Amino acid sequence: MIRKFATVLGFRVVPALILATILAGATAVHAQQTPDQSSTPQQPPAQAQPDSQQSGAQQSGTQQSSAQQSSTQEATPEETQPGRKIKVKEYKNWTFNVGGGASLTNGNTKNFVRGGGGLAAAGVARNYGKYLGVRLDFQWDNLPLRNTALALAQAPSATSHVYSLMLDPIINLPVTKTWGGYILAGPAYFHRSGSLDSSTAIPGSACNNFFEWWGSCFAGSLPLSGKFLHSSQNEFGYDFGGGVTRKIRPNIEIYGEFRYLHGKRGGITTDLRPISVGVRW
Repeated sequence: MIRKFATVLGFRVVPALILATILAGATAVHAQQTPDQSSTPQQPPAQAQPDSQQSGAQQSGTQQSSAQQSSTQEATPEETQPGRKIKVKEYKNWTFNVGGGASLTNGNTKNFVRGGGGLAAAGVARNYGKYLGVRLDFQWDNLPLRNTALALAQAPSATSHVYSLMLDPIINLPVTKTWGGYILAGPAYFHRSGSLDSSTAIPGSACNNFFEWWGSCFAGSLPLSGKFLHSSQNEFGYDFGGGVTRKIRPNIEIYGEFRYLHGKRGGITTDLRPISVGVRW
């Protein structure tokens, strides 16, 4: 009985041991094929490194952009202070002019002086704004005597001229970027002088109209010294006029000007209407 039980038990144990051995071997093989993930460090995804590089590039570009903006802000104060802008100056503090032309005569001067005598002028202006300034002009006018005046002077020829000094407020009138104008008026000082080449007039004789205008008549007669051949007199008066300008370069203009000059002293007058063209810068 015992022998039978041992035989049966042995028959059952042997297959169980064989099955256990097979399972143990399969488990070992599976363990070798599948390594332990907990002991092996995980590799980062392949896209992680490019993402970090792209992020670093973006940060670098942001820093460069910030640096450029900072330098731009330092170079342009208008951006740091947008409420304050530098206003472009539309006028020059000082302007100068030179010109020439001829004068027409007027009043009593017209009776003794021919029109068309040449002139030369130069001036300087101090501008206090775009429209208002003060201008100082010096002008020389030739006063050619008429033949009728030479006949009254009993002289074959003569020379006569006047020096003018004028101080005028000036109002500039810009019309376009190219064209403009101005008007001026103010006090003036005149020095008129001349010389007769010779004269057959008798010293001490009564003065005629020419010698009265000439300024060498004293107490209604020619001086006995014979100094009536030369004339020199100072007169105070005024002038007014205006002009038109055209810009030919950014800082250069040409102008055409017309004025009226009037001087007087002791009933003796000098009246001229000079017309001139010139350059202003």
